[in-house]
Amino acid sequence: MKHFGLIGKKLGHSWSAAYFTQKFAAEGIAADYRLYEIADLSELEAVARNLDGYNVTIPYKTAIIPYLQEIDPIAREIGAVNVVKDGKGYNTDWMGFLGTVTGYGLQVTGEKALILGQGGAAKAVQYALKKLGIDVKMISARGKITEDVRQYGLIVNATPLGMYPEVESYPEMAYQELTDKQVLFDCVYNPEETEFLRRGKAQGATTINGKRMLEIQAEESKKIFRI
Repeated sequence: MKHFGLIGKKLGHSWSAAYFTQKFAAEGIAADYRLYEIADLSELEAVARNLDGYNVTIPYKTAIIPYLQEIDPIAREIGAVNVVKDGKGYNTDWMGFLGTVTGYGLQVTGEKALILGQGGAAKAVQYALKKLGIDVKMISARGKITEDVRQYGLIVNATPLGMYPEVESYPEMAYQELTDKQVLFDCVYNPEETEFLRRGKAQGATTINGKRMLEIQAEESKKIFRI
């Protein structure tokens, strides 16, 4: 039996254990997947030594890098890690985002994109959008956003705002300025429709949640785990 898991600070929102457990059962894989909440990375070694591989989430995707023996070149360029196998850090979040956007057939090439947030998820999204040749601006989502949202064809929430259980929170920006020509993408997948997406939809914008992003990055993680 192999053991895998997700390491983060607060994991009440996470569907990862349910997703992997279902996958392992369906594919006859002798493995389990559990959630490991740790207060800080000083607890990492005690947890990781019993795992054959693990995923990393908020708030450790960037902070974990000095604790690892090796970093994949792409993860190093992104500046964030969400998968670890044999002491080596990788990033599959960018694949999850890119696969979701291209899978929806969105015509975002040539558009300008605004990323809300500056953490690990935001860095992965930035990397993916640059692969598409999109002009990207990344800003903090703390406080009211004064950016002119009308100039961006794609706006991505890469913060935990709106994530369960704090479902009433959202990035504060001029939603009334949005139109049906714009796309709002939320990296949050629980709940499936965040307040950020609900407000965008009310203005006619196309809205996409992070569920497919989660699934794609999980499948890519599974390849790294070699199971």
